[in-house]
Amino acid sequence: MPKRIAFLRAINVGGHVVTMAALRGHFEKLGFDEVETFINSGNVIFSSAAKDDGALERKIEAHLEKALGYEVKTFLRSEAEVAAIARYKPFDAARIEAAPTLCVGFLAAPIDAAAQKLLMAMKTEIDDFHVHGREMYWLCTRKQTESKFSNARFERALKVSATFRGLNTIARLAGKYTP
Repeated sequence: MPKRIAFLRAINVGGHVVTMAALRGHFEKLGFDEVETFINSGNVIFSSAAKDDGALERKIEAHLEKALGYEVKTFLRSEAEVAAIARYKPFDAARIEAAPTLCVGFLAAPIDAAAQKLLMAMKTEIDDFHVHGREMYWLCTRKQTESKFSNARFERALKVSATFRGLNTIARLAGKYTP
């Protein structure tokens, strides 16, 4: 059965605390196999024979909203997609090496040209962005706390949902869970 990685928004942030054991239990209740979690930020690895990722995302979101009492946007990626994201170089190597923060934002679908233009208008002397498929990359050349960019600002401006992870987390996931 193919493995997928679910990147969940609103897990263990903003007062929404969920233990990883409880999160695994929710995925097992949905009938998924080989359920594991990776760090406490809403990364769930599981196997499912289902073919339609969109339907799986909606099924997970509906179950978690009912169980937890709030919306949990879900972004699924295959093992191969996570490996490709970890390998992808959205900026030149010297900039990546020098930056304290490089995050990837997971989107449900690629953003259109108008949304990309809005995103690029958020660039500052310390923040830069790059879009590739269903992922948006954010490079911050200083501490994140010095940036005015945030997930909430991104979602409001572009009218899309997203969840962000550090690229180091994605590389660790790829190293552990992809062939």
